[in-house]
Amino acid sequence: MQPSMPSKVSVERESVGNRTPMLTRRHVFFVLFIFLSAFFFERALSSLVSYSLHDQSGSHIVLVPFISIFLIYSERDRIFTDTRNSFGFGIALILTATLLYWLSGRNALLGGGRQWLSLATLLVIWTWIAGFLACYGSRALRAAAFPLFFLLLMVPLPDAVMAQTIHAMQQGTAEVALLVFRVAGVPVLSQGFVFSVPGFTIEIASECSGIRSSIALFITALLAAHFFLRTRWKMFLFVALTLPLAVIKNGIRVATLTLLSMYVDPGFLLGNLHREGGFVFFFLALAMLAPVLLLLQKSERPPAADVVSREHGSPRAALDGTRDTVAATPVRALRPPP
Repeated sequence: MQPSMPSKVSVERESVGNRTPMLTRRHVFFVLFIFLSAFFFERALSSLVSYSLHDQSGSHIVLVPFISIFLIYSERDRIFTDTRNSFGFGIALILTATLLYWLSGRNALLGGGRQWLSLATLLVIWTWIAGFLACYGSRALRAAAFPLFFLLLMVPLPDAVMAQTIHAMQQGTAEVALLVFRVAGVPVLSQGFVFSVPGFTIEIASECSGIRSSIALFITALLAAHFFLRTRWKMFLFVALTLPLAVIKNGIRVATLTLLSMYVDPGFLLGNLHREGGFVFFFLALAMLAPVLLLLQKSERPPAADVVSREHGSPRAALDGTRDTVAATPVRALRPPP
């Protein structure tokens, strides 16, 4: 008989096959941990869902966990390449978060309201990330950093921070709308957030700050930067552009509705375009962001895999060719010396 050594391909398949049952068990443990933690944090999670359904500044919250799950699933091959136990540090973080949550529930740290909900939600996310660390290890945690820390968008802003944010957006919206009126040649008298134009007096209330569409624009830009950009400073620049663009978009919306009411139909100030037309100007902002994304994307260097693919064919094809060469090489018999 001619002895032969197992090929590299077969060894790789065996290692993957041995790792699959262990990874499946880790997935089961993590899912069970999430369900158990949901029972423990039931008060915070139910309050968070109620807040998301009744407050326009938190309407995105119920969607954030599903987006995070989708991101982890779509990048599972990269995230779970190297998994290992990290029970000690993970459990220590879980116990710390649960203790702080218990103390906050007993009003030992702060009172109720949105301030408590912000802290409680932060502790829930802390616990989930610590559970991920315990089940999959630090390398998997680093690989899944974006999907996991994306969950921080679930944390409601405290009342004081939210009030200042809305006030800043009202002020920016008023300045942009005033600029549009002057460019259009419309006589206008402004006093703070109140504008007087021929036949109308309008006020930019807190409900007209555009906070909901601005958060949606920020999340969309964040996901687009993650999927289409690789350079960190370009990601930051692209996402940062959403902040002034959100104000510009909302100012154009206020001015457009006012001009339509003046010259077309007064019902525009109270019609569907005023109440539910935010998505129209949201897509306008996306159209303004798209060229910036394309420009930043084209300015980046192609990844090394693309260079190899153009010069020598795809990496998979090169690997297949190597395997074919190994498979075609005959194995010599071991013969005793003469």
